[in-house]
Amino acid sequence: MYNVGDIIVYGEHGICRVAAVGPLNLGGPGDRLYYTLRPYYQPELVIYAPIDNERVVIRPPVTREQAEQIVKELPEVPELEIPDEKGREALYSQIQHGCDCRALAGLLKALHRRRAERQQKGRRATSVDERYFHAAEDQLYGELAFALGMNREDAPEYIRTCLGQAE
Repeated sequence: MYNVGDIIVYGEHGICRVAAVGPLNLGGPGDRLYYTLRPYYQPELVIYAPIDNERVVIRPPVTREQAEQIVKELPEVPELEIPDEKGREALYSQIQHGCDCRALAGLLKALHRRRAERQQKGRRATSVDERYFHAAEDQLYGELAFALGMNREDAPEYIRTCLGQAE
């Protein structure tokens, strides 16, 4: 169980601060406990998450050392394989909801390649691919930036610099 003030990763919302813990006073049964969460990068948003929720990943964020290791390992992260075009969006969603930084990096690699292939054919990326690309970027860069103590906007350039690909 997390306490007020703790920083956690909550599903696709990413880094959140626990603002309160307790029952909701909305007129229903008051025996179920909830976290009241404030997304770190969207503090105006409020999320009420059942403490006993098993469908959404709730975990501590990666540490600075883990984030540095993840960045170092990015070139070796395998690109996500998409075995079935019909199940593509479900696979994207599964990766996004899993909140695993390496899996998100593999998804980004696959989506980047798909975008480049479509551009070579004179076509635009699909709206599904674009939506998941931006969501995966937000999740990955948000968690890494938090762990590394930097602004989220600086994370992509930091990663490129670490990988020797600075622009």
